[in-house]
Amino acid sequence: MSTIASTSAMGADNFPDMSQVKEVAGTPAKASRTGVTSTGARKAASKSNRTRAREFALQALYQHMVGKNEAKAIDHFTRDLAGFHKADAAHYNALLHGCIDGAEALDAMILPLLDRKMAEISPIEHSVMWLGAYEFQHCLDVPWRVVLNEYIELAKEFGGTDGHKYVNAVLNGLAPTLRAQEVAADKGNGKAKPRPASTANKTITSTSVTPTVTYAKPSEG
Repeated sequence: MSTIASTSAMGADNFPDMSQVKEVAGTPAKASRTGVTSTGARKAASKSNRTRAREFALQALYQHMVGKNEAKAIDHFTRDLAGFHKADAAHYNALLHGCIDGAEALDAMILPLLDRKMAEISPIEHSVMWLGAYEFQHCLDVPWRVVLNEYIELAKEFGGTDGHKYVNAVLNGLAPTLRAQEVAADKGNGKAKPRPASTANKTITSTSVTPTVTYAKPSEG
């Protein structure tokens, strides 16, 4: 599990960044997959420029939610961080400003799938759900299963212990509406498993929700 330091009172020169993320769980297991660290997170060398863009967008949205900083100041700060030149700047820009500008509409889509108040969702999982919902809606060049996988991985790397399962369930709930044709086509081709009838259209009640869609790890997003 990863946590990011609290930012209750931040100025423009005191933003949190991903270098503040630290492992708080027990001794991690050894890596068993090529391209991942001992905690299961993807190694930097294996990340595409869009994956990097999503990470920087997550960091920026975290600053927005927790630090209450303005989008312009956050954007300026984030673009100056080490490694940003390796990210897809256009994708980052669309994600950050699209999520902040469309926050109310994104929350309106997400909230019906939750079993608690939005204020009780951690800012990391909240930001990841915003990003996933935004990509489903506006980044139609990215296959829905790639979007799902990318944000599950992001939640695994920076969220709580089971936060990625919660993110998985919420994004699975949004996909049939936001990417209806793709999801239907994948079901017809056997690439996606439909949600069980007993749980379809019901509220998510636990962060330990079992994933309901199988997805292949993409080579790039």
